[in-house]
Amino acid sequence: MAEEKLDESKDMSFWDHLEALRQGLFRVILALLGAFVVLFFFKEFLFDKLILAPTRTDFFFYKWFGMKTGLQLVNIELSTQFMVHMRVTFMCAFILCCPYVLFEIWRFIAPALYRHEKRATRRAFLFASVLFYLGIAVGYCIILPLMVNFFDGYKVSEEVVNTISLNSYISTVSSTVLLFGIVFEIPTLVAVLSQLGLITRQSLLGGWKWAVLIIAVLAAIITPADPFSMLIAAIPLSLLYGISILVCKKAVPETDGDASGEDEE
Repeated sequence: MAEEKLDESKDMSFWDHLEALRQGLFRVILALLGAFVVLFFFKEFLFDKLILAPTRTDFFFYKWFGMKTGLQLVNIELSTQFMVHMRVTFMCAFILCCPYVLFEIWRFIAPALYRHEKRATRRAFLFASVLFYLGIAVGYCIILPLMVNFFDGYKVSEEVVNTISLNSYISTVSSTVLLFGIVFEIPTLVAVLSQLGLITRQSLLGGWKWAVLIIAVLAAIITPADPFSMLIAAIPLSLLYGISILVCKKAVPETDGDASGEDEE
């Protein structure tokens, strides 16, 4: 007997699903707006303690590895500081509300799932939230200070002085942090593809040489091209590949009975 889906999905029409989607989007927008309004009034904390911290030598990453930096930012446009304040506040609000956004997505699709699919999907969304924040932490605590330290000290000539604009720095922060938050969702994607039977643990183990090459290329792209930075970036990417192998299902070996059954056919 086939397992029944959740009762609330049986009699829902297309317009009922559309209404559920509308309500979910409204709750997400309301949560983002609330977080935005609250964070908007914590400007000093957001910028002095978080966003601008990697520009100073007292940042913990520089202390650990004996690095020095003194990135001086300038503003060259009248409205840039206000617009940067808005962008950073929205980015932080999105990061803060990400688990709730994923919860709303899960709540929308859950009625259409079987009970065992619901349990698996709930775990997947929880796993995705944890990995997203882990990626944000790696991007902010490791990759961003590496990039700031390298590019602040890099010069094509001593006659050229680095004058970094606030807008340029904020763009680097946003792209780096959010990129790693997204990249760290790879194990979740692998787990889903594994459940669909498209990827197996054996296939990932067999492709480890290609994985090493891809990780090396990614590390070279997202960090300055020096061996130390590439090594630091490659470590979390390698751990991601290891986690992907662990969450991936093993291939089910064919039994002798299945093989004989195929021969009879």
